[in-house]
Amino acid sequence: MNQSKNLSIIVPVYNEAESVEGLHREIAEVLKTLNRDCEIIFIDDGSIDDTFSKLKNLSPIKVIRFRKNFGQTAALDAGIKHANMDYLIMLDGDGQNDPRDIPRLIDYLEKNNLDIVSGWRRTRRDRLMKKLSSRAANLVRKILLDDGIHDSGCTLKIYRRECFDHVDLVGEMHRFIPALLKIKGFKVGEIVVNHRPRLKGKTKYNWTRGIRGILDIFSVWFWKKFAARPLHLFGSIGIFLLLISTVAGLIAVYQRIFMGLDLSDTALTDLSLFGFLTGIQFFVFGLLADIMSKSYFSVTRDKIYDIKEIKESTPQDGPNLITEKNPTGSRPRQSSSYHPGQENRPELD
Repeated sequence: MNQSKNLSIIVPVYNEAESVEGLHREIAEVLKTLNRDCEIIFIDDGSIDDTFSKLKNLSPIKVIRFRKNFGQTAALDAGIKHANMDYLIMLDGDGQNDPRDIPRLIDYLEKNNLDIVSGWRRTRRDRLMKKLSSRAANLVRKILLDDGIHDSGCTLKIYRRECFDHVDLVGEMHRFIPALLKIKGFKVGEIVVNHRPRLKGKTKYNWTRGIRGILDIFSVWFWKKFAARPLHLFGSIGIFLLLISTVAGLIAVYQRIFMGLDLSDTALTDLSLFGFLTGIQFFVFGLLADIMSKSYFSVTRDKIYDIKEIKESTPQDGPNLITEKNPTGSRPRQSSSYHPGQENRPELD
């Protein structure tokens, strides 16, 4: 029996009818060289061209079809939730990620005992505007998150299955999966990968997507710093404003009593009142956010910690190492794998 970890290849696509057949063929050829059980999952993100028609004639494959375009993050989340294997490997559906880098990702992950390995497109094959916007977003990400990787926008990554036991993706969060997982203590690595020029189809990137990505950086930053203690942030701001308002009020009183200054001639009274009311609002908001945070962690499957393993030792039996990446239990996996070289043609509607 093959003891190697098996693979789920996850590929989100949107209007990539010209690319999917060639990309699937490349992936299948690479997987044949690995001697591992694997599955190939394509997520059709509401394509309006012939993408789905092309996909349903391929084999072996699992195709997830959205009713409309929900975005790359939603497509990756669906692929993750329908994947059944030990390693999850993601790559773009436009053909710019090179499937021949997959064995290198696996090898680097296993040799260095990592949980995530991210691709780094050191030599980009994109237009100048896309390169510049990507570098700007990476600079903001490095300042706020510092997740230890150079290229968060590269979809080509490998993850261990347990990375997603308590992670749901929303917004444009697929770029920040390594940062989210690093917050929980997972080990992140990076290797340089090949980036190919787009030969077919049109890019889906635009300036609005870049702005959404930057906003999501601030969301991840807040989650990293204050998810379990929002009162520390908002309460501190509230106390600071209350302190400012108190000082301003005392100065105003001193000027009125000892200097005879008319309070209508100074802005200190307005500052004192504004600072006091705003400080109270921030403090109350922090209390409410703290209650909501505790409610979130109590009613969802997410936790502020993640257990890697549990070691039990008893005098009768001696040391016993139990490795449980998800001690609370995980959903049963459906067997839908194939071994490269065997035919397994699914029937698709």
